[in-house]
Amino acid sequence: MSALAPRRTRVLALANQKGGVGKTTTAINLGTALAAVGERVLIIDIDPQGNASTGLGVDYRPLSTFDVLNGGATIGQARVPTNVPRLSIVPATIDLMAFEREAGGGGKHYRLRDRLAALGAQEEPDNATSYVLIDCPPSLNLLTVNALAAADAVLVPLQCEFFALEGLAQLLGTVEEIRVRLNPKLQIHGVVLTMYDQRTSLSDQVVEDVRRVLVEKVYATIIPRNVRVAESPSHGKPVLLYDYRCTGSQAYIQLASEVIERERRMRAA
Repeated sequence: MSALAPRRTRVLALANQKGGVGKTTTAINLGTALAAVGERVLIIDIDPQGNASTGLGVDYRPLSTFDVLNGGATIGQARVPTNVPRLSIVPATIDLMAFEREAGGGGKHYRLRDRLAALGAQEEPDNATSYVLIDCPPSLNLLTVNALAAADAVLVPLQCEFFALEGLAQLLGTVEEIRVRLNPKLQIHGVVLTMYDQRTSLSDQVVEDVRRVLVEKVYATIIPRNVRVAESPSHGKPVLLYDYRCTGSQAYIQLASEVIERERRMRAA
């Protein structure tokens, strides 16, 4: 797996209105895997719970996504390094809960898009961020709308459970609405199936159903249910640092390879 040539920053929103489907875990570990092959990656934690920040061991948060969105700081000022080379994060705090209430005036849907545009203008081409991964909250609120309005594409983590397709239909409807009203360039990058349990026929049935409905939009890589993946956030580490050899780590490395390959195809189209 090799990194792409220098290019414009690509912004991917990790979104699903259902909680507990692996959005944050995927943001952390996909970001780590991309950074490991030479990409410069920025995670923007836009979930008031701040789990992406905690999961990367970022506890000190003098500036946060809330400060960025309300104009109190730039992304460059708020981003902090992590223990992973080439991976940084704009951390979240509970203050984000107030964003929807306080975001008045025109352009409230484009706050994040405008801040990212300013970041691109400030970075040197040889040191520019290649991927921005936005970890969205488990709801279709103004924070998620900001992420979708700023993104080039949406990456959808989808748990292998009974109601998976039902929630996915609602999200795809929201993406289409955002495309029409706010962001004509928005695409579905792909759906990644998470928490797959090879011991159950239900997981196999969900995989079959999702692939039948979405065909090529579903990544070939499936993220297994893995105890090392579940343990790693409590240590403030991506699973690739916590246990590189476990099945979860290897799955996220494969997913990063797929993301890069899809990027190549999308750029060539």
